[in-house]
Amino acid sequence: MSRLILFNKPFGVLTQFTDSENRPTLADYIPIKGVYPAGRLDRDSEGLLLLTDDGKLQQRLANPKFKTWKRYLVQVENIPDEEQLQQLQDGMLLKDGPTRPAEAKAIPPPELWPREPPVRFRKNIPTQWLEIRIREGRNRQVRRMTAAIDHPTLRLVRTRIGKWRLGDMQPGQWLELDTD
Repeated sequence: MSRLILFNKPFGVLTQFTDSENRPTLADYIPIKGVYPAGRLDRDSEGLLLLTDDGKLQQRLANPKFKTWKRYLVQVENIPDEEQLQQLQDGMLLKDGPTRPAEAKAIPPPELWPREPPVRFRKNIPTQWLEIRIREGRNRQVRRMTAAIDHPTLRLVRTRIGKWRLGDMQPGQWLELDTD
């Protein structure tokens, strides 16, 4: 039977088990040998990360050709208008090529744990939370998409990958599931 671990990756943690610069890694949180991340989550992003010892499952979850939906809660600078949200929904051209169409909508501020360190606050610049769902996972893709519509990402939390959800796990918590 394969192992599958759901992990709520905290801000500032690398999605790897070792680091030559002694920064926080998965090894600081997950004491299980032989599991590897199925995909990545940037050091400055938070939320759901799946780890497994099953190479086929890892490939299916990480490879864009399998089109696994991923859901993100994204705090952006300023308030995007409908036209800008439509750009995300239609797909857009980034430096590494066009993105697939995404699902994107403005949402009220979600109930999340406080981030450490907190997101910078600017009295004169409003922020907006978005829910963005994509079926690919290029390097820093969501951040590059929001930057392309002139709304830089301030905070990014992945809450779902395929059928797996973050649920009420707090940063640094993990849960092993039965893969059957």
